[in-house]
Amino acid sequence: MPVTARLSRQFYDRLGEQVTNELVDWFNTVDATHRAELRELNELNLQRLDAKIDTLSAEIGQQLHAMKAELLKWMFLFWAGTALGGLLLR
Repeated sequence: MPVTARLSRQFYDRLGEQVTNELVDWFNTVDATHRAELRELNELNLQRLDAKIDTLSAEIGQQLHAMKAELLKWMFLFWAGTALGGLLLR
């Protein structure tokens, strides 16, 4: 949405209609340029963020897999020890 510059009547009276309209057009052109640059920068930052999130998700998935394997190992050792202790007590 372009900015519509609005200038006072005195501005038009002192500089004239043509110069003031050119100034307003220039303001709108500058605004449109900055908006386009900002949009492009935001899109690039969003792509970088998505790449980081994908990387972090992969790392978290690997860490969870390793933790699950470690927990399963300790659970097996605990239950095997408990079963062996129960058998020895009988």
